[in-house]
Amino acid sequence: MKKNGKTPAGTQRWRCINCNASTSFKRPDTTERNVLVGFINWLLSKHSQAEHAATSARTFRRTTQWCWDVYPFLNQTGEVFDEIQVDGIYLRPGWCLLIAIADGKVIGWQWCDHEKSEAWLELLKHFPQPKVVVTDGGSGLLKALKTLWPGVEVQRCLVHIQRTVRTYLTKNPRTEAGRSLRQLSLQLTKIKDQEEAARWAAALANWQAQYQYLLDERTYAKDWTGPWPRGISRSRKSWPTHERLIKAYNAMSKVLKRGHLFTFLKSELTGLGISATTNMIEGAINSGIREMTRLHRGMPIEHRRRACEWFCWSHADENDRAKLPLLIKESRKVLKELEAKKAPAEELVGPELYGTASVAEEGLYARSGWGGRSR
Repeated sequence: MKKNGKTPAGTQRWRCINCNASTSFKRPDTTERNVLVGFINWLLSKHSQAEHAATSARTFRRTTQWCWDVYPFLNQTGEVFDEIQVDGIYLRPGWCLLIAIADGKVIGWQWCDHEKSEAWLELLKHFPQPKVVVTDGGSGLLKALKTLWPGVEVQRCLVHIQRTVRTYLTKNPRTEAGRSLRQLSLQLTKIKDQEEAARWAAALANWQAQYQYLLDERTYAKDWTGPWPRGISRSRKSWPTHERLIKAYNAMSKVLKRGHLFTFLKSELTGLGISATTNMIEGAINSGIREMTRLHRGMPIEHRRRACEWFCWSHADENDRAKLPLLIKESRKVLKELEAKKAPAEELVGPELYGTASVAEEGLYARSGWGGRSR
């Protein structure tokens, strides 16, 4: 066969070089791939269904309905990375998406109900141990790293530490101790070498020595006369007077004691370009997912999950993405396996105890004539 022009509809026509018979072939696989490409392009765009499709929005939904059942995934290459950044994003309570990136590209994701060690293990077990893991301090991650990668270095996001301190102290603390501690937190992202880091650690130690009396001060319930503090149980006999100041101090001191505050400055990691923040995953991936779900708001939770997976797939390295025909094939295989596992309905044995059929004994049988009267 050789090409022989096109039909009025634009389909390629073929002609046999022996008998001159002319025909055209349909390629369902090519059609499905093109429909899926259009579906992904719509998800990643800011256009509505009617604006994106050449037809009506209803036709677009009917044509792409099967695309929601295609599950994107990545090919695990086993590449060793110097740095892996991880973070979790919540769609709603009970649905959290854990994401891992390296060199600005998504390398994996995992769904869970909240950030726990089991979910982190399920995500990270597919990758070889990197040199550094950059995190915002999500719960369960440190436990998972000790189990899976006991020798990996950890860098806490400095911007998240600043946000935590600001949450406890506000932007304008009322006390001198709070203002000085707030200024120390703002200096974190300006530190560029180990000497500056050592001076900052010494300044934090000096602050602790100067205001230790505030950290130790307590309020006793028997002496309290005002409204009962929020979050304090009625059974408590005493509590820290400056609890928010203590929490702000611990947000920095505990990370410093663990050695996770200035990992990016270690001499053995010089020249690798290790990040001190998770801005790369927060700004490129998480913010993009939030914007996508906002633009296409109204989707049910299952569609939102699939949209997030397609967003991660599209922001992965092109060589790591599974090809669209393979995704379609594997998803249909999974659907067939799920349908096969469904147990057939049990057949009732014996007389029917309760039913809705019309029976003559109850006068509920077909009659002729007006009002059921016989003629």
